[in-house]
Amino acid sequence: MRMSGRSAKCLRRRGIAPLALALALLTAACGGGSDSSGTASEPGASPVSASARAAAAGRQLAKNTLVPLEGKAPTPELPVTVDSSDGRQVTVEDTSRILPLNGGVAEIVFTLGLGDRVVGRDITATFEEAKKLPQVTKAHDVSAESVLSLRPTVVLADTDTGPEEAVDQIRDAGVPVVVLDPATKPADVSTRTTRIAEALGVPEAGKALNARMDKELSAARAAAPKGSEPKVAFLYMRGSAAVYLMGGKGSGADSLIDAAGAVDAGVEAGLDKPFTPLTSEALVSAQPDVILMMDKGLESVGGVDGLVDIPGIRETPAGTNRRVVTLEDGVLLSFGPRTPLVIDILVDRIHGG
Repeated sequence: MRMSGRSAKCLRRRGIAPLALALALLTAACGGGSDSSGTASEPGASPVSASARAAAAGRQLAKNTLVPLEGKAPTPELPVTVDSSDGRQVTVEDTSRILPLNGGVAEIVFTLGLGDRVVGRDITATFEEAKKLPQVTKAHDVSAESVLSLRPTVVLADTDTGPEEAVDQIRDAGVPVVVLDPATKPADVSTRTTRIAEALGVPEAGKALNARMDKELSAARAAAPKGSEPKVAFLYMRGSAAVYLMGGKGSGADSLIDAAGAVDAGVEAGLDKPFTPLTSEALVSAQPDVILMMDKGLESVGGVDGLVDIPGIRETPAGTNRRVVTLEDGVLLSFGPRTPLVIDILVDRIHGG
């Protein structure tokens, strides 16, 4: 089975990593006061455990809502001229009608406090605040007509947004289109946040959000137990379409697995492409202790029972022990403000046994 270039783009664009933990969530999880970094606020208290952080993260993700920056929404200072990843310089004069064409980008815009200015969404923006907005993509392809019908004053895209003709049509209609590089690791979220905040005229809000996310990412990483380095294989599957892929270098999942204090089995096995067609030989050779998947992917192969019947799975420690970790499709590889929550959950589930 060969993966098309378009399929690869769809994987990268799937809002395919998280968000700072709210003080109230951590307080509830730990039964005591804590600051936003996940450490108890009382002198001499121990850091919040991985299980407590994961429980709080799970509750927040279950709500499927975002936690915006505290305080009054920022007021954009315009006009601004910014560099676009397609080699252009783009001047933004009006941010009253923002249209993000990527789920992770949309999460950043909403978390910056500008959600009331967003007029539409793409298919990967699955969080609650965006659900009622008009969708302007079909199977990940952007509809220029749908975009233009919403009269956006600025469009935020990424280099994988397509088809190219649709993006050109939007730009030719006079709409500023700011193109961003794809995010495939937690560090990319900060870069994206800075660029988005600058393009929307709210650079100080971008700095505040980055500071919050950096604190949360550091706390999530610190919760990983020392000396435990399980091997994790990320499998992207769509059983109905006979798509069976194993993640390798650059899949996005590899950076999350690393941040969670584990080893990416595909990378260790020498897979130097983001996704490689899955074979039983590769699985058996990789010998993962844990399999990481998206919820819909596991569902598409018949759950854990169906997964272990796929050739090679049962011959791995993960298959033998039925160690499968899943997260919702629109969250796992979205790489936005909810990425720290994803890492909190992965730390607990991957190392939890």
